[in-house]
Amino acid sequence: MKRFLVLLAVLAVSLFSAQAKEFEVKSGVNISHWLSQSSDRGEVRLKRFTREDVKFIAEAGFDHIRIPIDEEQMFDEQLNPDKEAFALLHNALAWCKEFKLRAIVDLHILRTHHFNADKKPLFTERKAQEQFYDCWRKISAELKKYPNSMVAYELMNEPVADDPEQWNVIVNRCLEVVRTLEPKRTIIIGANRWQSFDQVKFLKVPADDKNVIISFHFYNPFAFTHYRASWTDQKDNPLKITYPGYLASKEEVAKLSPEMKRKYGWLAEQGGYNDITTLENQIKQAYDAAAAMGRKAYLGEFGVIDGADEASMIRWYKDVAAICRKYNIGYTTWDYKGGFGILHDNGTPWQEKIDALTK
Repeated sequence: MKRFLVLLAVLAVSLFSAQAKEFEVKSGVNISHWLSQSSDRGEVRLKRFTREDVKFIAEAGFDHIRIPIDEEQMFDEQLNPDKEAFALLHNALAWCKEFKLRAIVDLHILRTHHFNADKKPLFTERKAQEQFYDCWRKISAELKKYPNSMVAYELMNEPVADDPEQWNVIVNRCLEVVRTLEPKRTIIIGANRWQSFDQVKFLKVPADDKNVIISFHFYNPFAFTHYRASWTDQKDNPLKITYPGYLASKEEVAKLSPEMKRKYGWLAEQGGYNDITTLENQIKQAYDAAAAMGRKAYLGEFGVIDGADEASMIRWYKDVAAICRKYNIGYTTWDYKGGFGILHDNGTPWQEKIDALTK
């Protein structure tokens, strides 16, 4: 019986994959801090991402880019489109066409929803929800001219609802809005709780919509991928964190001050052992949940911050990429020029990282 159910899931994924074959991606790069999470405007924003960047990404062996965009960059408070911001987005898509890359346009942050904010009116106010839908009406009006085989839409990045059903209701209504305008466009929908791999099972999408892909993000183990990240509670971590293996050694923890031991001692005691099997067991949760819905899984973000142990970093990238290839999961690394980037701080290619992601 178990083998029969597995066969049904495989057949369902194969059917939907064949029907959604028009938009297929393997390995890509997130273009962060350009039209999202940035206060740069004018000449600085213009120069941050150019035709030469797209050319480099294509020649490096990637087949697509994910372009995060924020409501506050693309629209004023009355939702009038910002001409300069949309001109930049159109430029990027033109360069993608020139260099034969596909693109995912990701509505990253709303005025009423930021994944790290305490208050998220999107989940409590009807007006905020209608504004979200209106954003997509206007984005569609701008982008519907691009071929379905080249451009996909990701409706929102990293929803964080108290109840996953809140997100299911809102995202399915948004999908309906886009479908009235673009019936065949590939739409990417992410799981709740920062698109966590273990939340995909709670996501609901229409059974008869053949052009939906399910997205999840992956930054495990967090103490390694976000080593000493300034915005986290790991920012003063005195331990060396490596992969694969246990996050920290008991010998190192024993040398810590009582204060640091209280804060970070758990990394040796409870951090657990991490290797490719650990990662596969976690990523497969997302894959299996998407397969049960008859959908392809897509890893929209993953990465390790600069400053983590470099040898461990490369091993981790190789393992995640290998797992995704095993299950035919397309993926997009976070990010291009940022703190998790495929470029060094001086702008030169981080070739070992690029090779891990593309070879």
